[in-house]
Amino acid sequence: MDSKEFKKLFGEVAKSNGFESAFGGWFKDSAESIVVLDLQKSNFGDYYEMNIKIFIQGMFGNSYSRSKDLVKRDIGNIFTRQPPEYKSVFDFDEPMDDEKRKEKLEQLFSKFIVPFSDKALSKSGIRELAEKGEITLLPAVKEELA
Repeated sequence: MDSKEFKKLFGEVAKSNGFESAFGGWFKDSAESIVVLDLQKSNFGDYYEMNIKIFIQGMFGNSYSRSKDLVKRDIGNIFTRQPPEYKSVFDFDEPMDDEKRKEKLEQLFSKFIVPFSDKALSKSGIRELAEKGEITLLPAVKEELA
């Protein structure tokens, strides 16, 4: 599987888990926030980093809607990446059987992305993620969320 085929597979798995593709990223949103998944190609090897950006409605007086800007922006109000144990899924320098890569990608969604994004769709869920140490809130974001 090459990186182009992987992006297609990633899109299929994301869609089957409630994300919608737009502007080169994958979105899941609620009245309180938008979660954006973005695959960033590395300049240092044949691998991607999965950027997870959360934009909180009303944060710093901003109202967000799905746009190319949200996908291309370096970070959201909150930013994280895939857990280290799933890094190999995105690394094409590391040989992996196509079926195994697909299986690990589906596992990444079921065990991490879906539960994480479901919590990230509400301000109370975001506070809970921060309390558990699953995300780090910048001081200004923490203050706005209070």
